[in-house]
Amino acid sequence: MLVTIPAVLGPEQLRHARALLAAAAWEDGRATAGVQSALAKRNEQLPQDSAAGREIGAAITAGLGRNALFLSAALPKAIFPPLFNRYRAAGGHGFGNHVDNAIRYLPDGSGRIRTDLSATLFLSAPEEYEGGELTVEDNYGIHQVKLPAGDLILYPATSLHRVEPVTSGERLASFFWIESMVRDDAQRTLLLDMDLAVRRLAERVGDEDPAIVSLTGTYHNLLRRWADA
Repeated sequence: MLVTIPAVLGPEQLRHARALLAAAAWEDGRATAGVQSALAKRNEQLPQDSAAGREIGAAITAGLGRNALFLSAALPKAIFPPLFNRYRAAGGHGFGNHVDNAIRYLPDGSGRIRTDLSATLFLSAPEEYEGGELTVEDNYGIHQVKLPAGDLILYPATSLHRVEPVTSGERLASFFWIESMVRDDAQRTLLLDMDLAVRRLAERVGDEDPAIVSLTGTYHNLLRRWADA
């Protein structure tokens, strides 16, 4: 399941984030990569203790908490604090095929999360750079993603994926992971489809219609069966 979440950050938030990132100190992205990923990873990354990263990350997390589509699609139990990367044509940057680590330890040492979902939030507009598509491979084929600034793509962390080489300009993005209350992607997809269908039907017949009440109850009973809350 790939889900686009539009406008997680608004125009003013994007301008502020871009200003903070322009003044920030970046490091070699391989410093935080695993052994296998380091072989394929060529980019720059904001240090995890960066004040700019914490400020922008808080805005992203707050935006997600207000976003009904994200909450329905991800059913989040925990969100890893957002990280930030930069791909520049001048550095020959790209990130070859890889699968994200299954477990991520929280940077404050408070615990760990299981990475059920990966997320990339684009901070550069598509016309600012060439190349740099997020390419995700799954059972249904190969998907290339290059979204407007402020939009987020959500996809299973089990997916083989890569960032195509940036051939001109600069690609800025935030990336992070979500532990879902429902770890199985197929079950999350069914729940999302059902939730969206119930909402569309409710707009036509009203929330108090007996069919809506029944379907809503079925949704929550499925969530109760599958959730690891």
